[in-house]
Amino acid sequence: MTAINKISHTLIFRGVNIAPLVVFRIIFGALMLFGAVRFIMKGWVLDNYILPDFHFSYLGFEWVDKLPGNWMYLPFIIMILAAIGMILGAFYRISAVLLFISFSYIELIDKTYYLNHYYFVSLMLFLLIFIPAHRRFSLDLKLFKLQQWDEVPAIYRNVICFLLGVVYFFAGIAKIEYDWLVLAQPLKLWLGKYHHLPLVGGILANEYVAYVFAYFGLIYDISIPFLLLGKRTRPFAYFFVVSFHIITWLLFPIGVFPWVMIFSTLIFFPASFHLKIVERLEAIFMVNDQSGIAHLKVKSLYKYFIFLFVIVQLVLPFRYLLYPGNLFWNEEGFRFSWRVMLMHKEGLATFYIEDRNTGKQIEIDNSNYLTESQEKQMATQADFLIQYGHHLYYQFKDTVLVYGEHQVHLVDPIVRADVKVSLNGRLNQQFVSKKYNFADLKYDLKHRTFLEEFKP
Repeated sequence: MTAINKISHTLIFRGVNIAPLVVFRIIFGALMLFGAVRFIMKGWVLDNYILPDFHFSYLGFEWVDKLPGNWMYLPFIIMILAAIGMILGAFYRISAVLLFISFSYIELIDKTYYLNHYYFVSLMLFLLIFIPAHRRFSLDLKLFKLQQWDEVPAIYRNVICFLLGVVYFFAGIAKIEYDWLVLAQPLKLWLGKYHHLPLVGGILANEYVAYVFAYFGLIYDISIPFLLLGKRTRPFAYFFVVSFHIITWLLFPIGVFPWVMIFSTLIFFPASFHLKIVERLEAIFMVNDQSGIAHLKVKSLYKYFIFLFVIVQLVLPFRYLLYPGNLFWNEEGFRFSWRVMLMHKEGLATFYIEDRNTGKQIEIDNSNYLTESQEKQMATQADFLIQYGHHLYYQFKDTVLVYGEHQVHLVDPIVRADVKVSLNGRLNQQFVSKKYNFADLKYDLKHRTFLEEFKP
């Protein structure tokens, strides 16, 4: 057997116990159920999707629109039902597909709410469509008289571990940059805000602590996937996983991401650990343990799809190299590259509608068109500025501009913006000047030449 054959056998075809996939199915389904219910209970469906009239769509997905009125609750209800189906292993494939479609649909409506862990969840749900995690301890075994599988090809578990490893490793690689290592920014800014806390406030506000956090975060992210793979290092690594994510959950507003990673990384534990959990669940729910088989076949379509998935995930984070300038300033190639909590940007964007014939202008009150969250994101990101400029153009096209006692019919208005941005605690810099007409700027993947150059 050649070296390549040995590697492919180990990573793809080698039989492994299905228990880790079963436990992961239950855990991830429970996290999705919690997330959907939490979103509804906090009123975010209403505030983020129903009430706003305008949404910032992703390039290529402008056709994705929200459902009218309270119908916007429907995809969340579908998520809840599908998550329950995933937990129970009931209609598993359908549940996985519905979870992926409903969750991704919600995220595609407005990129204002983009988070790395939402992207991670979409990718993981997509993978679970093809992973046979329902072949033990599931209602599908009873409903459809399916044969229980005790062993499955290693590729299914390995691709989950791979995706988790990618999140950590690329987050670590992204930290090898000037602001993080030399300035300890934006950690200095964020930790300094806790100076008022009793006992720990003075410690957190100390700049040396920011450097400790910065370098520990770098080492942690780069090394943790490999430490979780090692038998001897795994218990210590998981202790750091739990400690690290609980600390970040306490200090920073990052939602459920820490809990997603704490529970998801259990997949790295040996099959014997998961098998005890599955057997205990089977005993509690009085599930008769079938005599399972080792199903070690991998459909060619699945195999090539997973191979393509791996290649894309390894290449996509480096697409920022195609663009000139400072990545954190331009944010070209920033999303979908696992750059977690690496920058703090504040901006002030003032838009003007100008009559093409007279040059008269009125200043736009952004709060009339955007939510607070949308305006915050728009003021620091070039693609948001373009989309908002286009929106204002169509809002004012063929309308009457009133300034003082005069009125002008705007046939083809000019949209200008004066934008200033602060990056990682620096003084405000000019981000966009008023010389550009945003109605003429194209929303595409090309470099944003209208941005002012970043001055470190």
